[in-house]
Amino acid sequence: MPRNDAFSQGIQYPVLGDAPDIEVATQTIVNGIVPQTVMRFANANARAAALSGESAPVPGMVTYLNAEDRYDRRDGDGIWRPLSPGPWKPFTFATGYSANSGGPAYRIVNGEVHLRGTISKSNGSALTVNAETRLGTLPTEARPNAYRYFIQPTQWTTKNGVSYFHARVGVFPDGTINYLLPLNSQSDWIGLDGIKFSIE
Repeated sequence: MPRNDAFSQGIQYPVLGDAPDIEVATQTIVNGIVPQTVMRFANANARAAALSGESAPVPGMVTYLNAEDRYDRRDGDGIWRPLSPGPWKPFTFATGYSANSGGPAYRIVNGEVHLRGTISKSNGSALTVNAETRLGTLPTEARPNAYRYFIQPTQWTTKNGVSYFHARVGVFPDGTINYLLPLNSQSDWIGLDGIKFSIE
């Protein structure tokens, strides 16, 4: 009868008294070791297809996804969570807006979305003021479960002795990113660096 490893990891190995069967003996060892390693998959869909049935994922598993370029861990609540920052990914700009600098994008780090870059109007005109205006849309994987808002940098302007250099940026559960510039301010761009919010 096979014995378990000395580290209590549930990996079995054959003993001399077992009936000789190299296939069964080897399969038992391989199936015991593989789930303890960092398993590699083409993407999250490939992982879901492979880890099912008798090979269903269990808490403590670690995987690497090639397409996402990310390590994930399987938690006790049955959710895969990133162990490493995923790559920066572009999001969809609203009509009439485009990248200004810093490669506007998002990435997910341990259940938290990070944004970066600055955005401006495609025609180079000043941003809209005193009205909540759509800037872009985040994909489903990067959307908060409730409205989130942030104070973000803009171009410095001074009118009637008052200086303006900020705007409010809001991120909605449907992925919409809006901005609101104060009345009398003027800016050609708005920055997203430093925006972080949980998706859990």
